Amino acid sequence: MNWQSIVVGASAFLIIGLFHPIVIKAEYYFSKKIWPVFLAAGFCFLLWAFFMPGQILACALAVTGFTCWWSILELFEQEERVKKGWFPQNPKRKTNEKNKTVS
Repeated sequence: MNWQSIVVGASAFLIIGLFHPIVIKAEYYFSKKIWPVFLAAGFCFLLWAFFMPGQILACALAVTGFTCWWSILELFEQEERVKKGWFPQNPKRKTNEKNKTVS
């Protein structure tokens, strides 16, 4: 029996699920301008995974790295969801009421 694949699948599920609220909070507090942090974190996790000797941990780190990169797209989509009113907008953030752009 190959339990490693089950552990990797479960960790991928948990990591991706964990990033949903991270993206929502990141967009709320920092706007989509935080995307370079997700880009750099993705590179760091993938580099770390490359040198990790354990297969399960290396897979979890790689999934985290690629999830960081996918979160960049989600940040931009989250901004659109906020504009549609599906999620709350940070009241401390300045908006241009004319064309609803976030600054």
